[in-house]
Amino acid sequence: MKELDFVWEKVRVDLDKDSYDILIGPGILTNVGEDLKKDFPASSYFIISDSNVSDLLGEDLLNILKQQGLNVYLLSFPAGESSKNMDTIVSLARQMVKNGADRQSMILALGGGVTGDIAAFLASIYMRGISCIQLPTTLLAQVDSSVGGKTGVDIPEGKNLLGTFFQPKRVYCDIGTLASLPKEEFINGMAEVVKYGMIMSKDLFKLLEERYEDIVQLEPELICKIVKESCSIKAQVVSQDEKEGGLRRILNFGHTIGHSIEAASNYSIAHGCAVSIGMVVVSRLAIIKGMFSEEEFIRLRNLLKSLGLPTNVPNNLDTKELIDLLYHDKKTIAKRVNFVLCPEIGRCFVTDDVDIEDIEKAIESCR
Repeated sequence: MKELDFVWEKVRVDLDKDSYDILIGPGILTNVGEDLKKDFPASSYFIISDSNVSDLLGEDLLNILKQQGLNVYLLSFPAGESSKNMDTIVSLARQMVKNGADRQSMILALGGGVTGDIAAFLASIYMRGISCIQLPTTLLAQVDSSVGGKTGVDIPEGKNLLGTFFQPKRVYCDIGTLASLPKEEFINGMAEVVKYGMIMSKDLFKLLEERYEDIVQLEPELICKIVKESCSIKAQVVSQDEKEGGLRRILNFGHTIGHSIEAASNYSIAHGCAVSIGMVVVSRLAIIKGMFSEEEFIRLRNLLKSLGLPTNVPNNLDTKELIDLLYHDKKTIAKRVNFVLCPEIGRCFVTDDVDIEDIEKAIESCR
């Protein structure tokens, strides 16, 4: 990705005393140290990262912060969804205690969605809560998981069943880090961008249709634009519904079935890929219920395919198991599964008025 000389973009998440900014642009990580000294002084800083990102970016960030005279430590955990559990939280917390972390310390979450969830969850419970800053390095984390304050870890019964709502002090989206991602990891994040277009923005969806080739080539100004648009949509929703009491549930478009697909595959299917399939299934469900057109369904499926995302439910995943997993999802209320359905591209609503038979039909029709 070539360097650009332009002003960073900024998106505000308006939550009264918990409001914060999302900064977007190339090269932001090199300036984080100056910002921390000026805006977020702390007794010590703990960079938390997985083993992959720690080697790739963690040591560099550690040195940048030390050059600013900051008291900083780098802690890492084994990369992968399998580390997203309470054992990892306790291990990291004990390392923080060993290095003298107190209530004036700050956690810096450097990495993708798993790291963001783990680090922010730890920040929310360490000494009953210390400050946290998100430094997302994947597209999926930049446009989705780093924004909004959701934290969580998995237990055998389901994904993210233990967690808190805990807002960061700031989010730094350095789009330069995306160039270091494997292509499949970048494509994985694009599923969340498509989601935003489907639920709230016809213009964003159309932009993705028209410029998908440039997006995959990481055209910098375009990447900044789609990250900013995605963050703006999420910020707008989160500002109105911080703790998922109503409106925020629309952000789960494709996720309910997507989480079942992830779990049924033993997490061998990446989150974005599972969400991509989930969006196709719930859009087929909307067609079955007579509220979504075949024409717009084809547009969605074609866009996902153009981006290199999957659109079919794998044949080795059992329909009954997928439906059983739906009822263990944290979005299930009183044994009723909530689905986000789109009557058209750019508009959506939440409903639990869905028959199991229709869910089965939708899944089977997407094999």
